[in-house]
Amino acid sequence: MTWLQLRLDADPATASDLEDALLEIGAAAVTMEDNADQPVYEPGVGETPVWQHTRVTGLFTADTDMTATLAELQAHYQQDLPPLRIEILEDRDWVREWMDSYHPIQCGDRLWICPSWREPIDPDAVNLLLDPGLAFGTGTHPTTWLCMQWLDQQDLSGLTVIDYGCGSGILGIAALLLGAEKVIAVDNDPQALLATRDNARRNNISDNRIDCLLPEQIPDGLHGDMVVANILAGPLISLASTLAATLNDDAPICLSGILHSQAEELMSCYEQWFSSLDLTKKEEWVRISGHKRNR
Repeated sequence: MTWLQLRLDADPATASDLEDALLEIGAAAVTMEDNADQPVYEPGVGETPVWQHTRVTGLFTADTDMTATLAELQAHYQQDLPPLRIEILEDRDWVREWMDSYHPIQCGDRLWICPSWREPIDPDAVNLLLDPGLAFGTGTHPTTWLCMQWLDQQDLSGLTVIDYGCGSGILGIAALLLGAEKVIAVDNDPQALLATRDNARRNNISDNRIDCLLPEQIPDGLHGDMVVANILAGPLISLASTLAATLNDDAPICLSGILHSQAEELMSCYEQWFSSLDLTKKEEWVRISGHKRNR
């Protein structure tokens, strides 16, 4: 099916109003994209980050009268419309294009992430077959790669690993494939827990080796042998005492989702419970690892 795209240049003051107006006049979908290669990182509490130069795109069926649509948009928006353009969006196999964009990724000496629809490059390696679905965690982001590299370097034999903020389950599943006995996968998004369970089964991991839990379902007195948490700096600071409480003495921890500019604050926070904190950088992101202090 062919579609028409109405693209408008916006800024933080106008993007949301344009989105609302496009939906009011019958756009099948509305998206916002960076219009100037400006990254948006972790928002402040209560903030919804929008790029300074934002492209707002409304999608309309091919038989839409765009002259009438623009007039209706002007009436709903109630101010001068920003620069805009109308484009034809040809029908394409979007699922196939999305699948073709993912390739196997090597994360260490032993570990590879391989999309479930591709053949592993090295059949003798530890190959994690992944279908990211609707949850975060494909291995392409530097924070995920940093955590996977760290796991590849650990002796995980027989350990119980807590994957806090599991997303697609990629870190916990990697730990199991690398020798961990059990994983406690925790996320506040039920969709992430479903994706984690599906990806575990895709890697022939039995259900009794991975528990998928919402935070409120974590059992009292849980003490794991390791924690990996690839979230964001703000939640990691809030969770510091919680993560410490889930670990045995001297147990290792691996944290990411942290910008280099946030690393000092994170390390200062975690020094209360953890020692030998080490920082590894990839692009603008960092990984912090260490061991729980003995009580």
